[in-house]
Amino acid sequence: MTAQHTKSGDRKMGKRIVDAVCVGRNRTPVPPEEVYKLAQIGCKDTEIADWFDIRPDTLRYNFAAELLKGRESMKQSLRRTMLEVALKDRNTTMLIYLSKNFLGMSDNGVTSEANEPLPWSDEL
Repeated sequence: MTAQHTKSGDRKMGKRIVDAVCVGRNRTPVPPEEVYKLAQIGCKDTEIADWFDIRPDTLRYNFAAELLKGRESMKQSLRRTMLEVALKDRNTTMLIYLSKNFLGMSDNGVTSEANEPLPWSDEL
C-alpha cells in the first residue's frame, strides 16, 4: 500500500492501492478481501452492496465464494465461542441450548414407538 498525501482544507487526503475486482457497468473496484470481512461480521448482501455502491445481484454474482466463506467463518466463530462459554464458564443456559441442538435432547422426554407398552395377549 502506498500513500500520497495532499492537503485539502484541514484533512490530509491520500490514495491507496488495493487489489480489486472491477464490477458492474461503472466498473466499480471491489476488494474481495473486504467483501469476505464484511460477510464474516454478519453483514447482509444489501448492506455490503450499499457499502461499495453496487447492486446486490452484482455482488452475489461476482463474490459468491467470499460471501459463503465469510459467513461460514462467522458461524464457526460463533459455535466456538458458544462451546467455550458453555463448558468453561459452565453456563447452564448455553449447555441446555447446545444439548437440544447438537445432541437432539428435549424437555418433553422421548416419544417414540420404543416407549409403547408391549402388546398384551391372554393366550398361552
